[in-house]
Amino acid sequence: MRRVAVVDFDVHHGNGTENILAGDDRVLMVGFFQHPFYPFSGTESPAANMLNLPVPAYTRGMDIREMVELMWTPRMDAFRPELILVSAGFDAHREDDMGQLALSDQDFAWLTQWVLEMARRHARGRVVSMLEGGYALDALARCVETHVRLLCDL
Repeated sequence: MRRVAVVDFDVHHGNGTENILAGDDRVLMVGFFQHPFYPFSGTESPAANMLNLPVPAYTRGMDIREMVELMWTPRMDAFRPELILVSAGFDAHREDDMGQLALSDQDFAWLTQWVLEMARRHARGRVVSMLEGGYALDALARCVETHVRLLCDL
């Protein structure tokens, strides 16, 4: 692969992934996370291939959707990834008290559908998703089931 995108949705900034990939023009990383919040990083993108969206506590899903459409979509279209890797953190769910973001089951379904649309458009449908987190077990179970069903077109 010559171009790989990483989509990181999580209540925490993906600082480890960013540290590994910053400055590698074969990779585009897009992510949103609550800020300020652990690990207290990500407010300044360290390289042009990083598109961080730090959002305040209590940010709702519709606000995230709007930012994704306005900021991530043009970058993905310009980058044209051949594979999309997803760091799926469902701890941004409003039922999860690990953080204070306010996403719903439907918001995570929308994010998954957005990833799939980007993959169909640019990557011949190639997506690999990795579960990163979620601490409210009922919400986690619902969101993971929906995420997997959408990924598998079930």
